[in-house]
Amino acid sequence: MNDSDRGFMRQFAKMISGLLALTVLLILVALAIYNHEPKEVDPNVQAQVDARIAPAGAAYAGNTGRAAMQAAADAAAKAAASQVAYGGTTDGKTIFDNLCTSCHTAGVAGAPKVGDKAMWAPRIAEGLDTLIKHATDGYHGPDGNFMPAKGGNPALTDAQVKAAVTWIVGQAK
Repeated sequence: MNDSDRGFMRQFAKMISGLLALTVLLILVALAIYNHEPKEVDPNVQAQVDARIAPAGAAYAGNTGRAAMQAAADAAAKAAASQVAYGGTTDGKTIFDNLCTSCHTAGVAGAPKVGDKAMWAPRIAEGLDTLIKHATDGYHGPDGNFMPAKGGNPALTDAQVKAAVTWIVGQAK
């Protein structure tokens, strides 16, 4: 090894040592900053982060996929049902004004309009229990009309659906 090679090796060793020292210093500074940051106290934050970064969709195949898809749908329905709609009110008019009015005022998808006695008479003749069942479980009529289960809001309780149906029927009598 000649003098030029030794000089290069010294300079190279100094540069590597300096980079190593800088790396250690940056790691220590990062640890100090991390330790001084306030810790999160909300236990729901991790669930919110997971929901925010979750993939938008998933691919399911075969029987395993059907089972996974059904389990996901059941979990989503259970989560939605755990949230009670409209503060849990059983005032039929309030529920109608917030949910039912969009279809039953304009007659969307064959929905009978509120107060239209001619459209409601055959339905009322079937009985209130049948109307409540159709509103709770959903209904596809023979004339092409369509009623989604719980008016499309799975957060409604059965008591809320019954109150809304009772109020709507009361308007048609």
